[in-house]
Amino acid sequence: MGSVYAYETKAGKKLYRIVYRRPDHKQTQERGFTRRRDAELRLAEVEIGKAKGDYVNPADAREDIASIATGWLRAREQVMKPSSYQALRGSWETHVQSRWGSRSVGGVKHSEVQDWVTELSRERAATTVLRAHGVLAAILDVAVKDRRVSRNVARGVALPRKVSKSKPYLTHEQVDALAAASRYPVLVLFLAYTGLRWGEATGLRVKHVDALRRRVSVEENAVLVGGVVHVGTPKTHEARSVPYPAFLSLAIARLCEGKRREDLLFGDGDAHMRLPNSVRGWFAFGVKRVRDADEEFPRVTPHDLRHTAASLAISAGANVKAVQRMLGHASASMTLDTYADLFDDDLDGVATALDHARRAAVVAEVLPRGTSRT
Repeated sequence: MGSVYAYETKAGKKLYRIVYRRPDHKQTQERGFTRRRDAELRLAEVEIGKAKGDYVNPADAREDIASIATGWLRAREQVMKPSSYQALRGSWETHVQSRWGSRSVGGVKHSEVQDWVTELSRERAATTVLRAHGVLAAILDVAVKDRRVSRNVARGVALPRKVSKSKPYLTHEQVDALAAASRYPVLVLFLAYTGLRWGEATGLRVKHVDALRRRVSVEENAVLVGGVVHVGTPKTHEARSVPYPAFLSLAIARLCEGKRREDLLFGDGDAHMRLPNSVRGWFAFGVKRVRDADEEFPRVTPHDLRHTAASLAISAGANVKAVQRMLGHASASMTLDTYADLFDDDLDGVATALDHARRAAVVAEVLPRGTSRT
Protein backbone atom coordinates (compact mmCIF):
# COMPACT_ATOMS: atom_id res chain seq x y z
CA MET A 1 0.00 0.00 0.00
CA GLY A 2 1.35 3.44 -0.89
CA SER A 3 1.62 6.52 1.27
CA VAL A 4 0.95 10.27 1.08
CA TYR A 5 3.59 12.76 2.19
CA ALA A 6 3.62 16.53 2.48
CA TYR A 7 6.59 18.56 1.26
CA GLU A 8 7.52 22.19 0.65
CA THR A 9 8.77 23.74 -2.56
CA LYS A 10 11.71 26.14 -2.63
CA ALA A 11 9.19 28.94 -2.66
CA GLY A 12 7.74 27.62 0.59
CA LYS A 13 4.51 26.28 -0.88
CA LYS A 14 3.09 23.15 0.73
CA LEU A 15 2.31 20.30 -1.66
CA TYR A 16 1.72 16.54 -1.46
CA ARG A 17 3.27 13.51 -3.09
CA ILE A 18 2.37 9.85 -3.21
CA VAL A 19 4.82 6.97 -3.04
CA TYR A 20 3.87 3.45 -4.13
CA ARG A 21 5.17 0.33 -5.85
CA ARG A 22 4.29 -0.39 -9.46
CA PRO A 23 3.17 -3.88 -10.55
CA ASP A 24 6.82 -4.63 -11.40
CA HIS A 25 7.63 -3.90 -7.70
CA LYS A 26 9.67 -0.80 -8.51
CA GLN A 27 9.02 2.14 -6.20
CA THR A 28 7.83 5.35 -7.81
CA GLN A 29 6.26 8.63 -6.81
CA GLU A 30 3.98 11.30 -8.16
CA ARG A 31 4.33 14.89 -6.96
CA GLY A 32 2.57 18.23 -7.18
CA PHE A 33 -0.82 17.62 -5.54
CA THR A 34 -2.11 20.84 -3.98
CA ARG A 35 -4.50 19.07 -1.60
CA ARG A 36 -4.03 15.96 0.48
CA ARG A 37 -7.47 14.82 -0.68
CA ASP A 38 -6.33 14.87 -4.33
CA ALA A 39 -3.23 12.88 -3.47
CA GLU A 40 -5.28 10.29 -1.58
CA LEU A 41 -7.73 9.93 -4.47
CA ARG A 42 -4.88 9.41 -6.93
CA LEU A 43 -3.29 6.83 -4.65
CA ALA A 44 -6.61 4.98 -4.36
CA GLU A 45 -6.92 5.04 -8.17
CA VAL A 46 -3.43 3.54 -8.46
CA GLU A 47 -4.15 0.75 -5.98
CA ILE A 48 -7.47 -0.11 -7.65
CA GLY A 49 -5.76 -0.16 -11.04
CA LYS A 50 -3.09 -2.51 -9.73
CA ALA A 51 -5.74 -4.82 -8.28
CA LYS A 52 -7.76 -4.86 -11.52
CA GLY A 53 -4.71 -5.27 -13.73
CA ASP A 54 -5.15 -2.00 -15.64
CA TYR A 55 -2.57 0.17 -13.86
CA VAL A 56 -1.10 2.90 -16.05
CA ASN A 57 2.40 4.23 -15.52
CA PRO A 58 2.24 8.06 -15.70
CA ALA A 59 5.49 8.07 -17.70
CA ASP A 60 3.90 5.84 -20.35
CA ALA A 61 0.84 8.09 -20.53
CA ARG A 62 3.08 10.99 -21.55
CA GLU A 63 3.85 9.38 -24.94
CA ASP A 64 2.58 11.61 -27.74
CA ILE A 65 -0.12 10.36 -30.08
CA ALA A 66 2.02 10.87 -33.20
CA SER A 67 4.59 8.36 -31.91
CA ILE A 68 1.91 5.71 -31.41
CA ALA A 69 0.38 6.56 -34.80
CA THR A 70 3.67 5.80 -36.57
CA GLY A 71 3.61 2.15 -35.50
CA TRP A 72 -0.12 1.83 -36.06
CA LEU A 73 0.10 3.16 -39.62
CA ARG A 74 3.01 0.84 -40.38
CA ALA A 75 0.97 -2.14 -39.19
CA ARG A 76 -2.09 -1.10 -41.20
CA GLU A 77 -0.03 -0.72 -44.36
CA GLN A 78 0.91 -4.39 -44.17
CA VAL A 79 -2.68 -5.66 -44.14
CA MET A 80 -4.69 -3.09 -46.10
CA LYS A 81 -5.23 -2.59 -49.80
CA PRO A 82 -3.08 0.30 -51.13
CA SER A 83 -6.11 2.47 -51.94
CA SER A 84 -7.67 1.90 -48.50
CA TYR A 85 -4.37 2.60 -46.74
CA GLN A 86 -3.89 5.78 -48.77
CA ALA A 87 -7.29 7.05 -47.60
CA LEU A 88 -6.46 6.15 -44.00
CA ARG A 89 -3.08 7.87 -44.05
CA GLY A 90 -4.57 10.89 -45.79
CA SER A 91 -7.15 11.23 -43.03
CA TRP A 92 -4.41 11.08 -40.38
CA GLU A 93 -2.27 13.71 -42.11
CA THR A 94 -5.15 16.04 -43.00
CA HIS A 95 -7.49 15.93 -40.01
CA VAL A 96 -5.95 14.10 -37.05
CA GLN A 97 -2.24 14.82 -36.85
CA SER A 98 -2.46 18.61 -36.64
CA ARG A 99 -4.98 18.45 -33.79
CA TRP A 100 -3.77 15.48 -31.78
CA GLY A 101 -0.28 14.48 -32.91
CA SER A 102 1.65 16.44 -30.28
CA ARG A 103 -0.74 15.67 -27.42
CA SER A 104 0.20 13.15 -24.75
CA VAL A 105 -2.02 10.10 -24.97
CA GLY A 106 -2.97 10.36 -21.31
CA GLY A 107 -3.87 14.04 -21.53
CA VAL A 108 -6.79 13.77 -23.94
CA LYS A 109 -10.29 14.21 -22.53
CA HIS A 110 -13.51 12.70 -23.83
CA SER A 111 -15.08 16.17 -24.04
CA GLU A 112 -12.21 17.39 -26.22
CA VAL A 113 -12.74 14.59 -28.71
CA GLN A 114 -16.47 15.34 -28.78
CA ASP A 115 -15.78 19.05 -29.42
CA TRP A 116 -13.40 18.14 -32.26
CA VAL A 117 -15.95 15.83 -33.91
CA THR A 118 -18.67 18.47 -33.58
CA GLU A 119 -16.42 21.16 -35.07
CA LEU A 120 -15.28 18.93 -37.93
CA SER A 121 -18.88 17.96 -38.70
CA ARG A 122 -19.73 21.60 -39.45
CA GLU A 123 -17.15 21.73 -42.24
CA ARG A 124 -16.84 18.19 -43.56
CA ALA A 125 -19.08 15.40 -44.81
CA ALA A 126 -20.09 12.64 -42.41
CA THR A 127 -17.90 10.09 -44.21
CA THR A 128 -14.83 12.30 -43.70
CA VAL A 129 -15.63 12.85 -40.02
CA LEU A 130 -16.26 9.16 -39.37
CA ARG A 131 -12.96 8.17 -40.98
CA ALA A 132 -10.99 10.79 -39.03
CA HIS A 133 -12.61 9.78 -35.75
CA GLY A 134 -11.98 6.13 -36.57
CA VAL A 135 -8.27 6.85 -37.05
CA LEU A 136 -7.95 8.60 -33.69
CA ALA A 137 -10.00 5.94 -31.89
CA ALA A 138 -7.91 3.12 -33.40
CA ILE A 139 -4.66 4.78 -32.29
CA LEU A 140 -6.02 5.20 -28.77
CA ASP A 141 -7.05 1.53 -28.82
CA VAL A 142 -3.37 0.72 -29.25
CA ALA A 143 -2.58 2.95 -26.27
CA VAL A 144 -5.08 1.03 -24.14
CA LYS A 145 -3.56 -2.31 -25.15
CA ASP A 146 -0.09 -0.96 -24.36
CA ARG A 147 -1.32 0.11 -20.89
CA ARG A 148 -0.58 3.76 -21.63
CA VAL A 149 -4.15 4.71 -20.73
CA SER A 150 -6.83 2.74 -18.91
CA ARG A 151 -9.64 3.54 -21.35
CA ASN A 152 -10.23 4.99 -24.81
CA VAL A 153 -11.74 8.46 -24.44
CA ALA A 154 -12.58 8.56 -28.17
CA ARG A 155 -15.13 5.79 -27.79
CA GLY A 156 -18.71 6.73 -27.03
CA VAL A 157 -18.74 10.20 -28.59
CA ALA A 158 -21.75 11.30 -30.62
CA LEU A 159 -20.99 10.86 -34.32
CA PRO A 160 -22.72 12.21 -37.44
CA ARG A 161 -24.85 9.86 -39.49
CA LYS A 162 -24.06 9.20 -43.11
CA VAL A 163 -26.86 10.26 -45.42
CA SER A 164 -27.44 7.42 -47.84
CA LYS A 165 -27.67 8.58 -51.43
CA SER A 166 -30.07 6.94 -53.83
CA LYS A 167 -28.28 4.70 -56.31
CA PRO A 168 -28.87 5.21 -60.04
CA TYR A 169 -30.00 2.00 -61.73
CA LEU A 170 -29.95 1.83 -65.51
CA THR A 171 -32.43 -0.19 -67.54
CA HIS A 172 -31.34 -2.59 -70.29
CA GLU A 173 -32.17 0.07 -72.87
CA GLN A 174 -30.17 2.73 -71.04
CA VAL A 175 -27.15 0.43 -70.76
CA ASP A 176 -27.27 -0.16 -74.51
CA ALA A 177 -27.51 3.58 -75.17
CA LEU A 178 -24.51 4.31 -72.94
CA ALA A 179 -22.45 1.55 -74.52
CA ALA A 180 -23.23 2.82 -78.02
CA ALA A 181 -22.14 6.34 -77.02
CA SER A 182 -18.91 5.22 -75.34
CA ARG A 183 -15.40 4.67 -76.62
CA TYR A 184 -15.26 1.20 -75.06
CA PRO A 185 -18.75 -0.28 -75.50
CA VAL A 186 -17.81 -3.86 -74.57
CA LEU A 187 -16.31 -2.73 -71.27
CA VAL A 188 -19.46 -0.74 -70.46
CA LEU A 189 -21.68 -3.74 -71.19
CA PHE A 190 -19.38 -6.06 -69.27
CA LEU A 191 -19.43 -3.87 -66.15
CA ALA A 192 -23.21 -3.45 -66.32
CA TYR A 193 -23.91 -7.18 -66.59
CA THR A 194 -21.23 -8.68 -64.31
CA GLY A 195 -21.03 -6.13 -61.50
CA LEU A 196 -17.23 -6.27 -61.35
CA ARG A 197 -15.39 -3.37 -59.78
CA TRP A 198 -13.32 -1.27 -62.19
CA GLY A 199 -10.03 -2.66 -60.88
CA GLU A 200 -11.32 -6.23 -61.07
CA ALA A 201 -12.47 -5.87 -64.69
CA THR A 202 -9.31 -4.12 -65.87
CA GLY A 203 -7.24 -6.69 -63.99
CA LEU A 204 -8.71 -9.62 -65.96
CA ARG A 205 -6.33 -11.56 -68.19
CA VAL A 206 -7.10 -13.81 -71.14
CA LYS A 207 -6.37 -16.86 -68.98
CA HIS A 208 -9.18 -15.82 -66.63
CA VAL A 209 -11.85 -16.28 -69.34
CA ASP A 210 -13.73 -19.59 -69.52
CA ALA A 211 -15.55 -19.25 -72.85
CA LEU A 212 -17.34 -22.61 -72.57
CA ARG A 213 -18.97 -21.79 -69.23
CA ARG A 214 -19.18 -18.06 -70.01
CA ARG A 215 -17.40 -17.15 -66.82
CA VAL A 216 -14.44 -15.05 -65.73
CA SER A 217 -12.26 -15.84 -62.74
CA VAL A 218 -11.72 -12.69 -60.68
CA GLU A 219 -8.27 -13.13 -59.15
CA GLU A 220 -6.62 -9.71 -59.49
CA ASN A 221 -7.54 -6.13 -58.68
CA ALA A 222 -5.71 -3.18 -60.25
CA VAL A 223 -5.98 0.17 -58.44
CA LEU A 224 -4.31 3.51 -59.10
CA VAL A 225 -2.64 4.96 -56.00
CA GLY A 226 -0.43 8.02 -56.22
CA GLY A 227 -0.21 7.74 -59.99
CA VAL A 228 0.99 4.13 -59.85
CA VAL A 229 -1.09 1.04 -60.65
CA HIS A 230 -0.97 -1.52 -57.84
CA VAL A 231 -2.07 -5.07 -58.62
CA GLY A 232 -3.30 -7.23 -55.76
CA THR A 233 -6.10 -9.58 -54.80
CA PRO A 234 -9.80 -8.62 -54.97
CA LYS A 235 -11.23 -6.49 -52.18
CA THR A 236 -12.29 -9.46 -50.04
CA HIS A 237 -8.95 -11.22 -50.70
CA GLU A 238 -10.87 -14.11 -52.28
CA ALA A 239 -11.06 -15.13 -55.93
CA ARG A 240 -14.52 -15.73 -57.37
CA SER A 241 -16.12 -16.97 -60.57
CA VAL A 242 -18.55 -14.55 -62.23
CA PRO A 243 -20.82 -15.39 -65.21
CA TYR A 244 -21.41 -13.12 -68.17
CA PRO A 245 -24.47 -13.29 -70.46
CA ALA A 246 -24.38 -15.12 -73.80
CA PHE A 247 -24.82 -11.96 -75.88
CA LEU A 248 -21.31 -10.90 -74.75
CA SER A 249 -19.64 -14.16 -75.81
CA LEU A 250 -18.61 -13.04 -79.29
CA ALA A 251 -17.34 -9.67 -78.08
CA ILE A 252 -15.27 -11.31 -75.31
CA ALA A 253 -13.87 -13.83 -77.80
CA ARG A 254 -12.77 -10.98 -80.08
CA LEU A 255 -11.01 -9.27 -77.17
CA CYS A 256 -8.98 -12.45 -76.68
CA GLU A 257 -7.94 -12.74 -80.33
CA GLY A 258 -4.21 -12.33 -80.94
CA LYS A 259 -3.41 -12.16 -77.23
CA ARG A 260 -1.40 -14.47 -75.00
CA ARG A 261 -2.81 -16.06 -71.86
CA GLU A 262 -1.08 -13.54 -69.60
CA ASP A 263 -2.24 -10.52 -71.60
CA LEU A 264 -4.89 -8.24 -70.13
CA LEU A 265 -8.39 -8.77 -71.52
CA PHE A 266 -9.26 -5.08 -71.82
CA GLY A 267 -6.98 -2.53 -73.45
CA ASP A 268 -3.81 -3.26 -75.38
CA GLY A 269 -2.99 -6.32 -73.31
CA ASP A 270 0.05 -4.80 -71.60
CA ALA A 271 -1.00 -1.72 -69.62
CA HIS A 272 -3.95 -1.65 -67.24
CA MET A 273 -6.73 0.69 -68.31
CA ARG A 274 -6.93 3.59 -65.89
CA LEU A 275 -10.16 4.88 -64.43
CA PRO A 276 -11.25 7.71 -66.75
CA ASN A 277 -11.38 11.29 -65.49
CA SER A 278 -14.76 11.93 -63.90
CA VAL A 279 -15.24 15.18 -65.85
CA ARG A 280 -13.22 14.97 -69.08
CA GLY A 281 -12.78 11.21 -69.49
CA TRP A 282 -14.30 8.96 -72.15
CA PHE A 283 -16.96 7.59 -69.77
CA ALA A 284 -18.17 11.06 -68.75
CA PHE A 285 -18.24 12.03 -72.44
CA GLY A 286 -20.40 9.00 -73.22
CA VAL A 287 -22.83 9.91 -70.42
CA LYS A 288 -23.00 13.49 -71.73
CA ARG A 289 -23.83 12.29 -75.25
CA VAL A 290 -26.72 10.19 -73.95
CA ARG A 291 -27.96 13.00 -71.68
CA ASP A 292 -27.93 15.42 -74.60
CA ALA A 293 -30.47 13.14 -76.26
CA ASP A 294 -32.32 12.18 -73.07
CA GLU A 295 -32.19 14.61 -70.15
CA GLU A 296 -33.80 12.00 -67.89
CA PHE A 297 -30.75 9.76 -68.23
CA PRO A 298 -29.03 9.67 -64.80
CA ARG A 299 -25.50 10.94 -64.20
CA VAL A 300 -23.61 7.70 -63.64
CA THR A 301 -20.02 6.70 -62.98
CA PRO A 302 -18.28 3.42 -63.87
CA HIS A 303 -18.93 2.22 -60.31
CA ASP A 304 -22.64 2.88 -60.73
CA LEU A 305 -22.70 0.14 -63.37
CA ARG A 306 -22.01 -2.25 -60.50
CA HIS A 307 -25.28 -1.13 -58.93
CA THR A 308 -26.99 -1.55 -62.29
CA ALA A 309 -25.71 -5.14 -62.50
CA ALA A 310 -27.22 -5.88 -59.10
CA SER A 311 -30.53 -4.32 -60.13
CA LEU A 312 -30.74 -6.22 -63.42
CA ALA A 313 -29.80 -9.51 -61.74
CA ILE A 314 -32.42 -9.12 -59.01
CA SER A 315 -35.07 -8.12 -61.57
CA ALA A 316 -34.21 -11.29 -63.49
CA GLY A 317 -34.94 -13.38 -60.39
CA ALA A 318 -31.50 -13.80 -58.80
CA ASN A 319 -31.60 -14.44 -55.04
CA VAL A 320 -29.50 -12.56 -52.52
CA LYS A 321 -26.88 -15.31 -52.23
CA ALA A 322 -26.31 -15.35 -55.99
CA VAL A 323 -25.99 -11.55 -56.09
CA GLN A 324 -23.56 -11.68 -53.16
CA ARG A 325 -21.32 -14.16 -54.97
CA MET A 326 -21.49 -12.19 -58.21
CA LEU A 327 -20.53 -8.90 -56.56
CA GLY A 328 -17.96 -10.40 -54.21
CA HIS A 329 -19.55 -9.08 -51.02
CA ALA A 330 -18.19 -10.49 -47.77
CA SER A 331 -21.66 -11.61 -46.66
CA ALA A 332 -25.26 -11.83 -47.81
CA SER A 333 -26.22 -9.34 -45.10
CA MET A 334 -23.92 -6.79 -46.73
CA THR A 335 -25.72 -7.32 -50.04
CA LEU A 336 -29.09 -6.89 -48.34
CA ASP A 337 -27.94 -3.72 -46.58
CA THR A 338 -26.53 -2.25 -49.79
CA TYR A 339 -29.51 -3.06 -52.00
CA ALA A 340 -32.37 -3.11 -49.51
CA ASP A 341 -34.46 -0.94 -51.84
CA LEU A 342 -34.24 -3.54 -54.61
CA PHE A 343 -35.21 -6.42 -52.35
CA ASP A 344 -38.15 -4.35 -51.04
CA ASP A 345 -39.53 -4.44 -54.58
CA ASP A 346 -39.07 -8.21 -54.51
CA LEU A 347 -41.21 -8.37 -51.37
CA ASP A 348 -44.07 -6.75 -53.28
CA GLY A 349 -43.67 -9.45 -55.90
CA VAL A 350 -43.79 -12.15 -53.23
CA ALA A 351 -47.05 -10.76 -51.86
CA THR A 352 -48.57 -10.64 -55.35
CA ALA A 353 -47.48 -14.21 -56.09
CA LEU A 354 -48.94 -15.44 -52.79
CA ASP A 355 -52.21 -13.67 -53.56
CA HIS A 356 -52.44 -15.34 -56.99
CA ALA A 357 -51.58 -18.74 -55.50
CA ARG A 358 -54.26 -18.43 -52.80
CA ARG A 359 -56.94 -17.36 -55.26
CA ALA A 360 -56.13 -20.30 -57.52
CA ALA A 361 -56.31 -22.71 -54.56
CA VAL A 362 -59.60 -21.30 -53.25
CA VAL A 363 -61.22 -21.44 -56.70
CA ALA A 364 -60.08 -25.04 -57.11
CA GLU A 365 -61.78 -25.98 -53.81
CA VAL A 366 -65.04 -24.18 -54.63
CA LEU A 367 -65.51 -25.71 -58.09
CA PRO A 368 -67.17 -29.18 -58.11
CA ARG A 369 -65.18 -32.08 -59.43
CA GLY A 370 -65.25 -32.37 -63.19
CA THR A 371 -66.33 -28.72 -63.56
CA SER A 372 -64.26 -26.58 -65.84
CA ARG A 373 -63.28 -23.05 -64.78
CA THR A 374 -64.03 -21.73 -68.25
